Amino acid sequence: MDADDLFPTRADDPLSVLSRQDLDRLSIAELDARAAALDAEAARTRAKRDAAATTRAAADALFRRG
Repeated sequence: MDADDLFPTRADDPLSVLSRQDLDRLSIAELDARAAALDAEAARTRAKRDAAATTRAAADALFRRG
């Protein structure tokens, strides 16, 4: 998978918008809340990836010839 697949070049892509946000205006509490939200989203993404890997492994085992 290319980085372009992970990080689309569209200007309105949520990851693009997120990376362009000015963090200088945020308070420490706001930065903490942002980091917590991003950590939660990363955990959600990892859980989805793990579930997909489990499903893929089960499908591979089912259709494996041998």
